[in-house]
Amino acid sequence: MAAPSPGSGPVTSEFAGAAAVTLEGLRYTIGPRTILALEYWSVPDRGRALVLGPSGSGKTTLLQLLAGLALPSAGRILIAGRDLAAMSEGDRDVFRGRTIGFVFQALHLVRALSVLDNLRLATFLTGTERSREELEALLQAVGLGERAGARPADLSQGEAQRVAIARALVNRPRLILADEPTSALDDRNARTVIELLLARAEEAGAALVVATHDARILPWFEQRLELGSGR
Repeated sequence: MAAPSPGSGPVTSEFAGAAAVTLEGLRYTIGPRTILALEYWSVPDRGRALVLGPSGSGKTTLLQLLAGLALPSAGRILIAGRDLAAMSEGDRDVFRGRTIGFVFQALHLVRALSVLDNLRLATFLTGTERSREELEALLQAVGLGERAGARPADLSQGEAQRVAIARALVNRPRLILADEPTSALDDRNARTVIELLLARAEEAGAALVVATHDARILPWFEQRLELGSGR
């Protein structure tokens, strides 16, 4: 499939003048084992990057580090010029909730809540406010306008994936991280999901980093980081 042309959406003030992601001398270890080592890597403001590699190469670990869900054993991680490790845990939680949208491989939708209330919960946890109209517009944008009252158990895999994307976007993040967002989907739904991620990132002026081993989405991304390849 052909990759879309770059957009010309607005550059956000928070990211202006700073790369979306900068890694310097990164090491992440567990005991004597080095899980991840990167001397330098950056993603520009509004950039689109793939993180590639086989299972066990550290793709998910890298996304967790970028989100501040884990901290490096050595080195620095700068998100829009902000050093995650220099923040207190509370400040890091607030920064993550308001700046980073994460589409997890395991979607983590709350089964007892409706689709709309899953989005509401995401805003509540970060202390942000979105009107019902805004949330419904977001669901409409991801093709789920008529599914606001449905529970996760009533959704197809593709629909659940789109809810997870909507939830990641609800706080208008400036960096979107997605962990294997298409690997469990058929060709049609995989195309829908990656087009949706790219379109929403462009609309928000956000950078997008996708960890994957799904070769179907390679044409959409020029910047690639290969883990476990010796590069």
